[in-house]
Order: sequence, then structure tokens, then C-alpha cells
Amino acid sequence: MEAPGSVGTEVPALALSDVSKRFGGVRALDAIRFDVAAGEVHCLAGENGCGKSTLIKVITGVHAPEPGARLEIFGTVRESMTPALARSLGIAVIWQDLALFPHMTVGENITFDEVVGLAPRPFRGRHLRRRAADVLDRLGASLDLDAPLHTLPIAQRQEVAIARALLGDARLIFMDEPTASLTQSETDGLLAVVRSLSAQGVAVVFVSHRLAEVLDIARRVTVLRDGKLVGVYPTEHMTQARLGELMTGQSLEGSVTARDRSHAAPMLEVNGLSRTGEFDDVSLAVRTGEIVALTGLIGAGRTELAHALIGMTRADRGGVRLDGDDVQPRSIRDAIDLGIAYVSEDRLSLGLIQPQSIADNTVISTLERIGAYGLISSRRKSALVERRLGELTVKLGSPEDAVSTLSGGNQQRVVLAKWLATEPKLLILDSPTVGVDVGARVGIFRIVRELAEAGLAILLITDEVTEALHNSDRILHMAGGRIVGEYAPAAVDAETLEAAIYGRADLAADPGVDSRAVPRVASGGGTRPGAASA
Repeated sequence: MEAPGSVGTEVPALALSDVSKRFGGVRALDAIRFDVAAGEVHCLAGENGCGKSTLIKVITGVHAPEPGARLEIFGTVRESMTPALARSLGIAVIWQDLALFPHMTVGENITFDEVVGLAPRPFRGRHLRRRAADVLDRLGASLDLDAPLHTLPIAQRQEVAIARALLGDARLIFMDEPTASLTQSETDGLLAVVRSLSAQGVAVVFVSHRLAEVLDIARRVTVLRDGKLVGVYPTEHMTQARLGELMTGQSLEGSVTARDRSHAAPMLEVNGLSRTGEFDDVSLAVRTGEIVALTGLIGAGRTELAHALIGMTRADRGGVRLDGDDVQPRSIRDAIDLGIAYVSEDRLSLGLIQPQSIADNTVISTLERIGAYGLISSRRKSALVERRLGELTVKLGSPEDAVSTLSGGNQQRVVLAKWLATEPKLLILDSPTVGVDVGARVGIFRIVRELAEAGLAILLITDEVTEALHNSDRILHMAGGRIVGEYAPAAVDAETLEAAIYGRADLAADPGVDSRAVPRVASGGGTRPGAASA
């Protein structure tokens, strides 16, 4: 077992030992120790259900630990904690849902904790406005204090949540999956804010399933598994594969799984497809049983291309052929009828109806197949749900439970089940592992590979180079709204591919340069980068 990382001799912001917690007969935490130094960025890692959230709730006074626990906060041992005491001590938690008020302004959200319960006074309003502006300056954030929160993108809402914590003099901030809904460029911005907080002496505990950013931002990582401490490790020599192994207890070393599908007939053919301001002259092909990864920087036009393929938007020019026929879906229903399925990157708002049951979410795209004369057949519904959820090994209590009760990985499997129930010819996966822990990712991609082996054509949109490299048969690089490169996974490594994507993005986006002239690292088919071999 690797030796725990050392934080030196400074008084820690937080030091816990022998922290245990039971819920009925379930031991959620078992003799956990955990410490964070002032100004340190520390990662708390583990799969869903490992005890991360429970530990945070013990630290912040939501749950009381079992007798024998020792909690030392900023050098003082605390016999007990309450949420109010935690806030007064400078401990703040920014949960994944942010807990902000969408119809209040930026300034009102930042200062909410200071005015709740107080009568409004004009002079105090001016004072609080200055305070809000000052804390945004401290973060280096440029936000309109009068803008309604719901008009801001999620990355800026994160900044509002952090600003509210800092206004309460937070010295220790827990961030729960802060980048789960962010684009790569937004993630880079948030990590810059975290580094700024660290430089100001604020301790940050970072919880994330994205292992690359964990290793990038954190000094140490504490790994939990099944409520127990696996260890505390410096990130300096840690790899994603090793960290994944520590979290899951099994080897997750990625390997290239690419197959040569050049002999298969093309299922999807896109020829010169363009939509003003979003993508231009896009040509590509996905063959029967092939997984083609479409990667690149955020803003390259990948999701916009997917929306045009499924009828959410209309292309200005160009053509699309599916299974040899010219198609032009005018709606998602058209796309379903043609045999195109789309798993959105936004699982929570676009992929699932959270309050409804697992069963209802599974059949929602195929109601006409399980009904007759306007009525749904319970027998057909149950058979379809049992078959599809069984094929994808969804772990659930009852199909009638709300889908919101499932883990992120199992929710994503329900989304897949919903679309596979339409029996598609082409499956478009847009960032299918966002918010999914590392162990569940392996399971999802195992399913994706099995679907391809069964003959389904798959277009995989992903920000993560390693995901594309280990789980596709060919890789297309999109930049500036165009396909600028094609790569064979067996002929390129992650470092070279990352250099191509991140190093040439400015060139591809330059209107004075023909992005199709950007050389490929390794060709998958000997065609021009803008068109996959057909």
C-alpha cells in the first residue's frame, strides 16, 4: 500500500479520526481519518455510495458520528457539530445542485445568508451590494449583480455559489462534483478559481469523478471504498488507472479496442452538412457495427451537429443518408421513426423525467409499441422494461421507484434502455459518462461495445481523449465547426492526440486558414480529414 502523503507540521484546517456512522444495519463510514491543510486542495475520491457525502455531512453537522470520533476544526477539538456552528467556523459546502435561487439576482444570491430574516433597509442594500462586488473581484469574476441567476450558464452560477461561501468568511470549502455539468473550457475556468482560493489560504476539498482534473488540481487524494478508508496518497506520481483501481478494487487499465470495420457498409453518411454559425462542410461516415468518436474542444460544433442529425435543428445545406436512403428528420419523432437514437449530454434535464418511475422513463419513447386503441398494455410494458433493464444490468429496487433514486451510472443505463427500446440503426452518444463514476463508466462502455458488436452504428461525442482512444474504432477531430483530422486509435497515443486537439485549435478556428489543411497524426482510411472513408 502506498504511503500516505504528508502535509507537514502546520495546524490543519480539518483533522478527523475514528469517524464512523451507521444507518440502521448499514455501516456508511468505518473508522475514517481525514485531514486537510490550510490552503490545500484535497480530493475526496470514491465510487457512488462509498461514503463521501456522508463524511461531508458529518463534518458539517448534518449527521452526528458514532461515539469515539475525534473532530478537530482549525486547531480546536469539537465535541459536536451543527450546521450553524460549521458555518460560523468558516466551513461551507457547494453541493452539485448549488442550492441557489434562480429567480433572484446574482447580488441577492451572494448576500442571501446575510439578509435572511432581516427587514430590508436601503443603506444596508447598498452596503451588501458593495460586499458582493468585492467578493466577485476577489474571485476575478465579472458578473452583473442585477442579472437574474437563471439567465447565467452553469459555470457562472458556480462562481455565485463560491462567492456566497466567501462572503460568509469560508476558510474550508467542500465542492461536490463541481464540474459535472461544465464544458472543458468552463472546467478550466473553475479550476483557476480553485487555485486562486488555495493561494489565498482557503482549503478546498474537491469531489469529482473526472480523474484527470483530480490529478491536475489536488495535492493529495483520500480514497474511500464501501465506507472504509483505502488510503491517502500524493497525486504527484499517481495515474488515472491507479486511482481508478484504488477506488473500485479492480484493474481499470485502458486498452485500445479498435476494430477494422472498413469492409462494412456505411450506416450514416454525412456530406457537406452546414449550419451557419455552428458547423461547416461536415462530411463523415459511420459504418454498421462501428464506433466513431467525435472529439475536440467545446464549441467545435459537435453537439450542434448531433442536433441537426436528430431533427432538433435544420441544416442550411448538405445531405444525410441513413442505411442508403436520403433522410431529413424534421423532429426527434421523425428521427426515432427513421432509426436514429440520441443520448443527450444533459441526462438530468433532457434524458430523464426525474420524478417519474424507472419503468415509465424506460418506455416513454416507445409508448405506441406497448399500447393499443390509446391504452397502454401493462403486460407489454412490464415485458419491455424487464427485458431492456435486464440487458443493461440496471441495479434497482423496483421498476416503480423514481428514476432519481438511482446512481448516476444506473440512470445513464436507463437512458440507454429508453433509446434501445426504439430499436435504432444509429445511436448518437453525447458525453455519455458525464457525472458517472469511474467503475460505472467501464460498465457503460462495455455495453456500448456489445451494442456495436451486435451491429449498431454508434457516433460517440466525448471531451475526453482517453475515452475516445480506448472505446472507439476511429476518431474524428472537430474544430471550428469542421472535421479537421481522422485518427486510428492503434496508431496514436493520448499525448499526441491531445497535442493535436489543444495545440491546433486556434489554427482551425482562424477564418484565414483552411482548417482541413491541418495534418493528421495517423489516418484511419486514407481519405481527406473532412470525410471518413465510406
